[in-house]
Amino acid sequence: MRGIKHWAMAFIALVAMLVGFAANQPVPTAAASEDLTAIQKRGYLVVGLSADYAPLEFHATLNGADTIVGADISMSKQIAKDMGVKLQIKEMNFTALIGALKTGKIDLIVSGMSKTPEREKEVNFSTPYLYETQVMVIRKADKAKYKSIADFSGKKVGAQKQTTQEQLAKTQLPGAKISSLDKANDVIAQVSYNKLDGAVLASTIADSYVARTPSLMVLNPHFATPKAPTAIAVSKQNSALLAQVNKTISKVKGAKYKTYLQAAYKLQDQNQSFWAKYGNYFLRGALYTLIFAVLTVFFGTVIGTLLALMKLSHSWFAKAIANVYIEFIRGTPLLVQAFIVFFGTQILGLDLSAFVAGAIAMAINSGAYVAEIIRGGINSVPIGQTEAARSLGLHQGQAMRYVILPQATKNIWPALGNEFVTDIKESSVLSVIGATELMFEGTVVQGASFKPFLPLVVVAILYFIMTFTLSRLLRLIEKRFN
Repeated sequence: MRGIKHWAMAFIALVAMLVGFAANQPVPTAAASEDLTAIQKRGYLVVGLSADYAPLEFHATLNGADTIVGADISMSKQIAKDMGVKLQIKEMNFTALIGALKTGKIDLIVSGMSKTPEREKEVNFSTPYLYETQVMVIRKADKAKYKSIADFSGKKVGAQKQTTQEQLAKTQLPGAKISSLDKANDVIAQVSYNKLDGAVLASTIADSYVARTPSLMVLNPHFATPKAPTAIAVSKQNSALLAQVNKTISKVKGAKYKTYLQAAYKLQDQNQSFWAKYGNYFLRGALYTLIFAVLTVFFGTVIGTLLALMKLSHSWFAKAIANVYIEFIRGTPLLVQAFIVFFGTQILGLDLSAFVAGAIAMAINSGAYVAEIIRGGINSVPIGQTEAARSLGLHQGQAMRYVILPQATKNIWPALGNEFVTDIKESSVLSVIGATELMFEGTVVQGASFKPFLPLVVVAILYFIMTFTLSRLLRLIEKRFN
């Protein structure tokens, strides 16, 4: 009981220290670190978005290269041009955008975001550049079932998380069972495959999906708040940047923005086969997934070995650190750890890319599991081996290095190989912070191609090929050990 009490006290002390540190740190905002003058001085404007919202922002293949395009991208380019700087785009999950703006990772959010009172508490909004009617997408086969809002009582309705459409679904569809999903294409997919009865979407987006999905149709249920203003989000302190953005919007909104939409529709209608347009997306995603796995295994093994040795040492302090680390990391999801690394490092003044933040989060996570794998492998070596090494004059470190670890490796290898295979699949979590990997590219193709099912089948096959091939290679190596 005393041991448990000591570990609990150590863990509580560490958590309190971290919480206290975070609470006392000023959260840097885009405005605090990058006002309009500073942005112009550095020479580029960073715009954050979720490129799964055609025709406003989506992926397309231009001149053989993956490019984020759409009406909002054209407007962002005009904003950057008026400021005299270049445009830099950072793509991430829609739910992470406001956090990225508040921590200074991006300067603007240009992602079809509606201006709402809740969001205005966190950020400032520009003059609206688009007013979108809120509609529902249903299957054509169900056309006769739904005439008004009341008909959706008891039905399953989907909407994208943290959007105006989600709020409408929850407040103006009494009795409906609301499912909140990460991406608009996920919502459409579930309607297409009878998982949902309907979806609440902005009319511009709904029209794009319906035009390319013959089984679906748009229904106007006449919401009490039929139109929502779409605007650009800016940090609360950066009034100069907001004024500059409003200047550009005053020139762009209306007829000019409609030309941007028309250009986006033409990009959506490119006459290319599915594989010609999107094959390189899957290959790039698979490559990055393998890179994540290799980096995770390498650095995770380094961290895990150090933690295992600390846990087996005679120093109570080293044991305490190792135990708190392992228990905390194993007790929290990788998704949360990825967000903490991605946003938390910004508080410390480190502007890490999604790739670097994702690799660090996975290495930290894997290290805790690898530590237990290595500790178990070391403990599996008979104690007599240590005694024999010491009798030959080897001190503790030499005995561990030359006698124990080489024998433990044989027992560690199968479990370490399984960790490698697991890392390939777990990298899919990193798509939430915009890290390029296979699942991220699969959702990109979903949004750009308006095919909700086929991209996921391709992703599943590629994951299977990678894990199956790796499992066979690890089995061959294991046989050589034996």
